[in-house]
Amino acid sequence: MNRLLQSKKRGSAIPLAVVAVLILLAMGTGLLSMGLHSRTISLRMTSDIAARCAADAGLTKALFEMNEKLQVKPWNGSSLPLETEISLPYCDEVYSYSVTSDSGIYTIQSTGTSAQSQRTVSCTLQLQGPFEAAIFTEGFINLHNSAEVDWYNYDADDANMKVGTNSTADGSVRLANSAIINGDVAVGVGGDPDTAIDLGNSAIIEGQTTALSEEVELPPVTVPDWLQWLPSFGTINNDTTINHSSKYSSIDLGNSETVIINGDITLYITGDITLGNSAELQIEPDASLTLYLGGDFEGKNSSTVNNETEDPGSLQIYGLDSCETIIFKNSSDLYGAIYAPDADIIMNNSANVYGAVVAKTFDMKNSGTFMYDASLRDASVNEELVRFEIKRWHE
Repeated sequence: MNRLLQSKKRGSAIPLAVVAVLILLAMGTGLLSMGLHSRTISLRMTSDIAARCAADAGLTKALFEMNEKLQVKPWNGSSLPLETEISLPYCDEVYSYSVTSDSGIYTIQSTGTSAQSQRTVSCTLQLQGPFEAAIFTEGFINLHNSAEVDWYNYDADDANMKVGTNSTADGSVRLANSAIINGDVAVGVGGDPDTAIDLGNSAIIEGQTTALSEEVELPPVTVPDWLQWLPSFGTINNDTTINHSSKYSSIDLGNSETVIINGDITLYITGDITLGNSAELQIEPDASLTLYLGGDFEGKNSSTVNNETEDPGSLQIYGLDSCETIIFKNSSDLYGAIYAPDADIIMNNSANVYGAVVAKTFDMKNSGTFMYDASLRDASVNEELVRFEIKRWHE
């Protein structure tokens, strides 16, 4: 009897075992399906990410090619960068890009491909020149008593005027008693505006004080090849009228002597420019001067750079890395834009400046007025040191 009961108990476990096997089989199949589905999603996401990275690489390459084209003057917009099925190194992804122009607005469209995935990104470009700020330096900015920085020629929707430095040192921007900046001030990346900006009694910054999010690159000046290889006409040391682009070793004017710029002139001065007492560099009303300066500039007492156009864009001074000081010792108005990232620029008492300055350091003495011409932001493709930057991006 006991044996019979034992036999029945053993036989009754078989259906239970079958049920357990079926449950495990169903669970295993579900887990296998889930794993396969997750792997498929993962592969698709990986391909999407890789395709997006390839598209971004194409956009970056197109931007680089556009900026390389800017180095060739005059600008030629008839042939814009275009590439198809370019392989990325060490992987299977490819990208294609094209640059198009519509009424002077340039657009990049880039498509990346990875396996069966494709992603497309596009952006519009804007030109940016070296004079985005009223004053920008690598080192200190020093505004003495009652000095003022303001601006003009701006539209209602323009971004606020900016003054800035890459420096984070204490007192990098100093405003002495009653000095005023009618705009924003930015110090170097990671700097503390509270310590990097030193305000004297009654000194005012009307806008915001911030730290830069990234360092501003100040590329060196390169003299155009056609100008660099011209023969030098030596030194100008007496009254002279210049009516064609030329190269000189220096300008050394004695007291009350004058150099007249007649026409749209580009000059390369390999050495120094010295204007003696009451000497004058005169730009006629329908003329312009682009000056590449290899040495230093000193305008002595009562000397003047007389830009009769009163347009800062018609006088642009570019200091090479060998240009270390630019000094104006006069009380007359100066209309011009100066880019000299290795030079200390000094504006002596009561000098009124209309334009923009990029320098190593900037020192404006008592009662000086600096008026930033906001139209200098409107760069053109044939200007010096301009570059394309991304304005709007979308996917």
